[in-house]
Amino acid sequence: MGKRFQVGTVSKVHGAWLGRWREGGERRVQRLGRVGQMNKSEAKEKLSEILRPINAGAEGNPNRTFGDFVKNVYFPFYRRKWKRSTKMTTQDRIEFHLIGEFNKRRLSELTRDKLQAFLDQKAATLSFSTVDHLKWDLVSIFRMAIAEGCSRRNPAELLFTPREAKRPERKTLNMKEVNQLFEVLELRERLIVKFAVLGGMRPGEIFALRRGGVRATCAEVKERLYRGDIDTPKTEKSVRFVALSEGLSRDLDLWTNIIPGDDSEAWLFPSEKTAKPIRKDNVWRRYIKPKLKKAGLDWIDFHVLRRSHSSLMRELKVDPKLVADQQGHTLDVNMNVYTQTSLESRLDAVNTLETALIN
Repeated sequence: MGKRFQVGTVSKVHGAWLGRWREGGERRVQRLGRVGQMNKSEAKEKLSEILRPINAGAEGNPNRTFGDFVKNVYFPFYRRKWKRSTKMTTQDRIEFHLIGEFNKRRLSELTRDKLQAFLDQKAATLSFSTVDHLKWDLVSIFRMAIAEGCSRRNPAELLFTPREAKRPERKTLNMKEVNQLFEVLELRERLIVKFAVLGGMRPGEIFALRRGGVRATCAEVKERLYRGDIDTPKTEKSVRFVALSEGLSRDLDLWTNIIPGDDSEAWLFPSEKTAKPIRKDNVWRRYIKPKLKKAGLDWIDFHVLRRSHSSLMRELKVDPKLVADQQGHTLDVNMNVYTQTSLESRLDAVNTLETALIN
């Protein structure tokens, strides 16, 4: 049996984080930092760095279990790379689905067929997107296992996402529905929706806007709100200036004249206490969704709004590169993920082709 991998424990004592582990049969304790300067996750990561040389002899152990490897090697490394939002979604997904299934299984036991059977089983109950993410999680984990000498091959490399996995229906709004949407909402909620439909912005970007970041023709995106915390935008391309339409700007002027104060750092959509921006879910559940339900539009969500921006721009024959830059992502993502074409536009296209052939 190989040398035992040390995880250690982190505890809070007198305002400081202490790390404890065993080395050479003896107990070790080390101060990691003050509670006010780091959270528990950061303290655990610092302890992992301290234990890395100690664990060097255990890293190449071919008998390591899947759960041990992911929790003590894969997570500590990738948490340093992941944004907070990625940490929460990716780590939760891996812990619940993958560690929940393979925790005590040795890495060497997990074959391609066993992993594919797992994905086939998940496809019966989970969405295509979730199963697809699980597939790439497995590929990434085993690639690292090879690099660490814990696996000689990657059994996940040829896995595929089963066709049976449920694909979501990607709905979009037509012009009439957009106008109906604007009509049923009050000023604040209408402005929020316009930032999404006309501006193509993500909800986290909308609610992280500050008064000084919006002008007559554009809004500066350099922050986003994620689960109540201010974070950097999703990607490098997400940092941008969003062009604002004239009607959106008029609503913006009305709104800024209503909200108190004129501090450039103040939130454009403040909460009741004004110290923090209002949360997306609160606005949607309390103020937007009830109005949509009365109008028969309760199938709409923020994904539909942003997708509608891309699709309607396509219908108007706007350059896809302009739309991608407006939305803050690549041209490929804009065309293959967000843009949906209507049946009417496709009918026009095939009729145009037929007319050209006949004439």
